[in-house]
Amino acid sequence: MFWASYLLAALAIILAWPAPIALSRADWPARAPFTAMVLWQSIALAGGLSMIGAMLVWGLEPLGDNLVQASAAFRDILLDGGSAESLGVVHVFAISAAILLFGHLVFTLALTFVRIHRQRRRHRQMLALLSSPADGQPATLVIKHPAPVAYCLPGGARSVTVMSDGLMDLLSQEELDAVLTHEHAHLHQRHHLLLWAFAAWRSALPWLPTSRLAQQAVSELIEMLADDEALRHVDEPTLVRAIAIVGAGAAPSSPDALDDALADESGIPLTTTARAAVTGGTADVASTVPRLRRLLAPLPPLGRLQQGLALSSAGLLLVVPPLLLVAPELLG
Repeated sequence: MFWASYLLAALAIILAWPAPIALSRADWPARAPFTAMVLWQSIALAGGLSMIGAMLVWGLEPLGDNLVQASAAFRDILLDGGSAESLGVVHVFAISAAILLFGHLVFTLALTFVRIHRQRRRHRQMLALLSSPADGQPATLVIKHPAPVAYCLPGGARSVTVMSDGLMDLLSQEELDAVLTHEHAHLHQRHHLLLWAFAAWRSALPWLPTSRLAQQAVSELIEMLADDEALRHVDEPTLVRAIAIVGAGAAPSSPDALDDALADESGIPLTTTARAAVTGGTADVASTVPRLRRLLAPLPPLGRLQQGLALSSAGLLLVVPPLLLVAPELLG
């Protein structure tokens, strides 16, 4: 089984460093955010399985010619007091590391879920005291705050969208519809589950480039997917203005000021239409730049062949680690 452990280790290294860096620097994910999100999930899952599998296979290698046989022998050692003479210190360390890493990932996932659940419960309790239902908007609450604020609070049947009265004062009805549609898309597409998984991955392995880059990329991609849903209901200038105002966190000010800020941050010269649409303030505008860049200077959609290659790569990543684990048994 030694060759399977080496291949799994090589795959784990590739998925932990060069692959996420290359994907994070590519420009095509903005053209196909769903495809890119699937690929990020595959990289994370395959990377974790490869890391655990490489250590496990290497550790069990002296006990059998394949994983099933070696696992049975290891079980006999643990439960029936079988001989462990064939296992050296390095192999015991590898097995222990694989078990500990798996337990660490599962425990962190559960701990992150509990932490987020408690935070949402406390937040929902505060909203019950500080908010009021929005007129004509089901499952939508309004809080008194001068800044333009809008977010969703997942909770199954109790999911709500929250917005401030400051937002309602600043946005037109069409812009407000764009913001609400954007937030509803987060809920309907279950984006909070993705954020939970990648937040747990980041907490478990904060030193790993995959976890940091993946969390950042997925956060941007779900915003783009929600923007795409909003564009089904409003035109582009309306959505751009709404994003700029919410992202700025302030009332509209000089269009030229935001024009200069966006040009400095993204290198995009705003068109006449965009300049007329974007009139928000400049505070914190950098956080909205990826979304605005995508809307103001759109690239052509990713071709079917390219999307097919990306999705095939994602599927292949999910298949290769399990195949390497069972390959020694299949090959005899």
